[in-house]
Amino acid sequence: MSYNVPEGSADLEYAPEGGVYVPNKDGVTTWFNGDVYSVKLTGEQTGGNVGLVVATVPPGGGPPPHVHGHTDETFYVVDGELDFLDVDKTFTVAAGDVVFLPRGRVHRFYNPGLLPAKLVFVYTPGGVEGVFAEGGDEPQPGVQVQPWPPERIDERLINLLAAHDTTVPPQ
Repeated sequence: MSYNVPEGSADLEYAPEGGVYVPNKDGVTTWFNGDVYSVKLTGEQTGGNVGLVVATVPPGGGPPPHVHGHTDETFYVVDGELDFLDVDKTFTVAAGDVVFLPRGRVHRFYNPGLLPAKLVFVYTPGGVEGVFAEGGDEPQPGVQVQPWPPERIDERLINLLAAHDTTVPPQ
C-alpha cells in the first residue's frame, strides 16, 4: 500500500493508487456556531468516498436539528457525554460509544455537561464536511469559542448548508 504524504500542507489530492495520510496537525480547523471542527479528510481527498471531522463541543454546544438528504453519518465519542436526537428519540452517549445515522433522518447532538466533549464523525459519501471549512470562523488563540448570534444564521449560511447536503427543518 502506498500513501500520499503531504509536505507540510493540508492540500492533499486524491490518490487512487494509494491512501491519504493526514498528520495530526494538518486539516482545516474552524469555529462553527460555538463548536470547534477540524476537517481531517474531505470528499475531495478521497474521491468522494468519505469525509472525517474531529469535533470539540463545549458545554451547551452542538448543532440544531438538521438533515443530510444523501449522506450517512457515523459518530464515535472520544471523550465526554452528549445527548443525541434521532428523529424523535433522544438518548445519551458516552466515550467509546458509536452512533450511526442513515441519510434522511433529523438528528443533532448536544453537550449538557460541565466539560467539553470530543467526537469524530464520518460522512459517507464525503462532502458535507466542506461546510465547516467554508463557513466556519478562523480560531483565535487564547479566546473561548462563542455561539453565533441569530443574525449569523442568514441566507448565505442556509445556502452553504444546502450546497453541502444539509437542511435545517422548521422548528
